[in-house]
Amino acid sequence: MRILAGGILALLLTLAPLRAAEEKPEKEMIGWKWANFAILAGALGYFAVKKGGPFFDSRSQEIRAGIAEAEKSRAAAHVRVAEVNAKLSNLDNEIVSIRKTLRDEQKHEAERLHRETAVELARMQAHALQEIEASGKASRLELRRYSAHLALELAEKKIRERMTPQTQEELTRAFTRELHS
Repeated sequence: MRILAGGILALLLTLAPLRAAEEKPEKEMIGWKWANFAILAGALGYFAVKKGGPFFDSRSQEIRAGIAEAEKSRAAAHVRVAEVNAKLSNLDNEIVSIRKTLRDEQKHEAERLHRETAVELARMQAHALQEIEASGKASRLELRRYSAHLALELAEKKIRERMTPQTQEELTRAFTRELHS
């Protein structure tokens, strides 16, 4: 409301000298022109101080806050850069450590595989020896059976060759006597 009233007053003061200029010569108008300029400059100054001060203060605050935020971001970025540089400088040591760990793990794995292979080989050899032994026993048993069979056949053949009807009759009598007694 004040602004509107001030604007109307400035307009009236600006128009008043123009009307007078139509009636008065140029020299007398100089005073009115200077007065008009002073009123206009005063009104502009008033509004600049009244409205511009808070605007520029708030803008200054925003700029200061932006600068402070940028400084914080810059400091955080410097910290991150320092961390990355520290990690990069330590990267060679980490690579050497990882390679050493990998070599140690490979060595332990090779030793474990060697032990497992040796155990498996010993187990297979023991199994093979057991199979050979079992096969030998089975072969010896088969050989004994075959030998016994051959011996029985040979004995039967010899007995049949020696067996005469007279010998057969004597054997039968002896057998029956044994049964009676």
